[in-house]
Amino acid sequence: MMKDMEMILLKEDILTSIKENENKLFSLVPELKAMVMFPHNHPHHHLDVWGHTLLALSFSEMDLEIRLALLLHDIGKTTCYQDGEVRHFHGHPYTSFHVAIPILERLGYSPSQVARIGFLIACHDESAKKVANDMPKELIQKLVKLQYCDAKAHHPDYVERKVKRIDDIVKVLGLSLETSIVKQQ
Repeated sequence: MMKDMEMILLKEDILTSIKENENKLFSLVPELKAMVMFPHNHPHHHLDVWGHTLLALSFSEMDLEIRLALLLHDIGKTTCYQDGEVRHFHGHPYTSFHVAIPILERLGYSPSQVARIGFLIACHDESAKKVANDMPKELIQKLVKLQYCDAKAHHPDYVERKVKRIDDIVKVLGLSLETSIVKQQ
């Protein structure tokens, strides 16, 4: 199963790969189906949860851990939302983490890979400054790259502000991020 997932996720054109292998992807991770057509109902988002996930993936470099984390980063949103005038998803990174861990284990990833990808999912909405002291620099760099992809997949009216916030953190942490997502800004 792990090889099938990697065959889908490690293509240059990730969106075409997912589209061409959607049935296989949904058979590997049936939990993803709930994200399709699940509305955000929030002004910071202009796509449903699945559309947002695909757009975030489209900005990613070809890195398995980042792509797996992006694929699963919002998987908990379908079960942990609070409706009001605006829908909120308080705690969704941790819910997504708890949904993703058994998926990653089922797919056959090693405990260290599961831990690293789980960290990226659980912290995708956290300031990298908050977790930078506790994790290897290379993993913090991956977290920031994931955050850029996620930010760029938000409603266009909010992208610039979200990206600037990440840029400021990158400067404070002194990270060097030579990546296609950073160059696309």
